[in-house]
Amino acid sequence: MDFEQLTTFLEVAKLGNFSRAGQKLFRSQPAVSAQIRQLEQEYGEKLLDRAGKAVRLTPAGEVLFEYAGRLLTLRSESLRAVADQASTPRGSLAIGANEATCLYVLPDVFAEYHRLYPQVQISVYRNFSHKVLQKVEDGSIDVGIVTLPVKSPSLKVHPIFRDRLMLMVSPQNPLARHKTVRTSEIAEQPLIFPKTGFTRQLLDKHFRAYRSRLRVTMELPSVGMIKRFVAAGLGVSLISASFARDEVRAGEVKLIGLADVELWRELGLVYRRDRSLPRVANAFIALIRQRATVESDARRTHHR
Repeated sequence: MDFEQLTTFLEVAKLGNFSRAGQKLFRSQPAVSAQIRQLEQEYGEKLLDRAGKAVRLTPAGEVLFEYAGRLLTLRSESLRAVADQASTPRGSLAIGANEATCLYVLPDVFAEYHRLYPQVQISVYRNFSHKVLQKVEDGSIDVGIVTLPVKSPSLKVHPIFRDRLMLMVSPQNPLARHKTVRTSEIAEQPLIFPKTGFTRQLLDKHFRAYRSRLRVTMELPSVGMIKRFVAAGLGVSLISASFARDEVRAGEVKLIGLADVELWRELGLVYRRDRSLPRVANAFIALIRQRATVESDARRTHHR
């Protein structure tokens, strides 16, 4: 038995299919089947029942499934424990965040972290905040960066980033001449909304009173697409100001403040309270909290 066989066994059991497990692990189906056969020969029991294309765990397979997960976790912990003996953090760091955070918040942080700790390999799990929280909870990733608030007693939460939502319009839009704009004026415009996520929930709530006359002309899956379509004059949208910084500098869009309300998006760093984090994770937490403090102090100085 080796760890690759256990990894293959877990993926086949989770996906219920040899071909999909092979695709995920970049192995051929015959190689996957061979590894499962080797495991079954070693344990002397049938581990998986094959009914057509569907695959299910046998009673013996269910027992091994639990142990296999624990063995792989223990292996990962042992590798980290040895890596932590080095004077400089090295090894792997697993982080979770949504797409916009990965694109617009983390690159500068990662660049500085890599400069300080070049021997650390960073792995990023990209998904919605609630999915990232699940991965932090079950120990699959070390730390997550998620939209606040977070209501989980098992997690430690540090606010690290706060950004104002502003109206984004093309320079040709009549509202582009305004310094501020009211919600009622925005409601008269063709709107481009994100399909899902925190900002969509916020916008649905904010425009509830105007629902009968709203024109949501597009629902798009990414911030990048929303910016492109707004720049093309196909509608307006509300966006975290820092996400459109480059487009504003290039003159492709304009950001306008909201006159009758303040809407904010706040990010927090989360990790398990009861888990001893590896040195690579503690170094990342220290760095991002330090940057958050510096940026917060700079904002307060700017507004005095």
